[in-house]
Amino acid sequence: MNKDEIIEAFVRGFNKPTVLWLTCFKPIHGCGLMKEFKRITGRKMKPFVVYPFLYMLEDKGYIVGTWMDNGRRRIKNYKVTRKGEALFSSVTKRINVYMGKMILDLFIQK
Repeated sequence: MNKDEIIEAFVRGFNKPTVLWLTCFKPIHGCGLMKEFKRITGRKMKPFVVYPFLYMLEDKGYIVGTWMDNGRRRIKNYKVTRKGEALFSSVTKRINVYMGKMILDLFIQK
């Protein structure tokens, strides 16, 4: 693995929290989610990552999906639930603890 691949592996760890975060603002469908992810991060997120994760979040009650007609096809828009908001809050707290410790350690090192 070269340096860029290692950095990418670290950053990939934030993909799933970002998916949940994007459902917090407005209903969004999978394709829209992938486009918004690319706009924000400059990186592509693959459908085989997004859709199984959305299905799992929906199955566990963290998001709710609503089918909508979009011209000739139907799309499913996802929106976070209160349970999902609580999950996202827990995830961000944990990330803040880890990142805060790492940043503090950087400043303390001599």
